[in-house]
Amino acid sequence: MTLQKLRLLTAGESHGPAQSGILEGIPAHLQLSLDEIQRQMKRRQVGFGRGGRMKIETDEVEITAGVRFGKTLGSPIHVVVKNRDFQNWRDAMSVWGETPANPKSAFAPRPGHADLPGGQKYDEHDFRNILERASARETVVRTAFGAICKQLLSSVGIEIGSHVISIGSISSKPDASWEQIMQVQNNEVLRCVDTSVEKQMVEQIEEAKRRKETLGGIFEVVAHNVLPGLGSHVHWDRKLDGRIAQAILSVPAVKGVTIGDAFHIAQSWGSEAHDEIYYNESSFYRKTNRSGGTEGGITTGQDLRIRAAMKPLSTLMKPLQSVDVRTKEVKEAIVERSDVCSVPAAGVVGEAMLAIVLADALLEKFPADTMNDLLSAIEFYKKRLLEY
Repeated sequence: MTLQKLRLLTAGESHGPAQSGILEGIPAHLQLSLDEIQRQMKRRQVGFGRGGRMKIETDEVEITAGVRFGKTLGSPIHVVVKNRDFQNWRDAMSVWGETPANPKSAFAPRPGHADLPGGQKYDEHDFRNILERASARETVVRTAFGAICKQLLSSVGIEIGSHVISIGSISSKPDASWEQIMQVQNNEVLRCVDTSVEKQMVEQIEEAKRRKETLGGIFEVVAHNVLPGLGSHVHWDRKLDGRIAQAILSVPAVKGVTIGDAFHIAQSWGSEAHDEIYYNESSFYRKTNRSGGTEGGITTGQDLRIRAAMKPLSTLMKPLQSVDVRTKEVKEAIVERSDVCSVPAAGVVGEAMLAIVLADALLEKFPADTMNDLLSAIEFYKKRLLEY
């Protein structure tokens, strides 16, 4: 993904030996908590409707570079998350050797997945070579890096959480407060702030499972206590809302992103769409947050509120019609082990992506080699804002 100050790269196949990645640009002397990183990894694994893969994997993060005695060194951070399921795929996903008798090839692409367009792009007829990398399994490393970036943001007071607004046709109120969102962060069911609605969501997921269907939904990611002035209006690729949208849209199966209640205010009068500005003895403030925390591609200092629409997963246990790419004959799409619904997990990945983008924007505005340099620069900036 395109970042201004951080550099991030991931590697690995879903059933290969491991997922790994490098994150460069985190200042030196950031105290990290491995327990907190693991907590975020666990949050990605839970949620009603997850499939059997989550019972196999433990997603334990191993940091092999860039950290010493729990503190970052300022050098690239390398992480590895081993795939325990590789033991069942050792022959089919071997890096070396001859093709085995059962290579677990896949020739009938799934509608809605990267199988066919990826196969056309890379001239592959065995979609195993596409779907292994296109799998949402890749997001384990992004979640780990997001957990590191969350700890960087937390050191300057910025916190991030998420909640589920809808599953299929069942919706809860979208305007949850930060306090309500915080209360459900450790909820291992669906992370919906309305418990009565959550029960209805569970029932719909159970129905989908009986029908061999999948379900999507809408989740919201919120960043609290954000500094004003992150991002920039001067170039299209520095506008923070555009950078956030790209990051959230990179989460597998996410097909739409809004910042604030965009589609509602698109149907409103201008006088009803914007956040009027007030001033007290020390600062500017707004009584509403219809903009979702950005204006002109720059943070306003209000909560950043990003909603994402996730489509139903494309692997159905009752497969859709497809075509065998070898014979061009009608055939049912391939069936891979999958979830019935993974909206809460996508919300956790959304949190990670927002954390990465915000950490990048923070370091863009306050370039720093060490945490002391960063904290000193932010303190000076806050003082300037009080004098503005």
